[in-house]
Amino acid sequence: MATKRMTGFSDQVMSLVKSLRTEAPDCVASGVVDVSTGMLLSYETVDNHPPEVLDLLAGATLDLFQGRTVVMIEDVFKERRGVSDDNHFFQEILVNSENLTHLFLRMNEQQDVVAVVVCRKSVNVGMLFAQARRVVREHSL
Repeated sequence: MATKRMTGFSDQVMSLVKSLRTEAPDCVASGVVDVSTGMLLSYETVDNHPPEVLDLLAGATLDLFQGRTVVMIEDVFKERRGVSDDNHFFQEILVNSENLTHLFLRMNEQQDVVAVVVCRKSVNVGMLFAQARRVVREHSL
């Protein structure tokens, strides 16, 4: 039974990646990272990238969402606000590089799973957020 569940989860992850890749505007790559392990679960890209770059993407995503300093900030705010749940404050992060726009979205149900969408810098950021949020909502993991 555990195998079926894992296969189902794997299929859901691959479906999410494919949908993000085809439906996000100007998308050149998409992927899903498990920040509890720092592993890239699945990805699609229009270019070939060295495996070490893909491994670094997973680690960078982990640092962005659950790096030591980020967790410390969340803990301070939780303490000050009297919050005791395990939800995270950082849900979406947009990073612009020289030629690309990278959008990282934490999944609603599984807070340790982050979807990543990489688009050309010319992307309409509002449309990127709208499409990516819709796809993530439809593929709740």
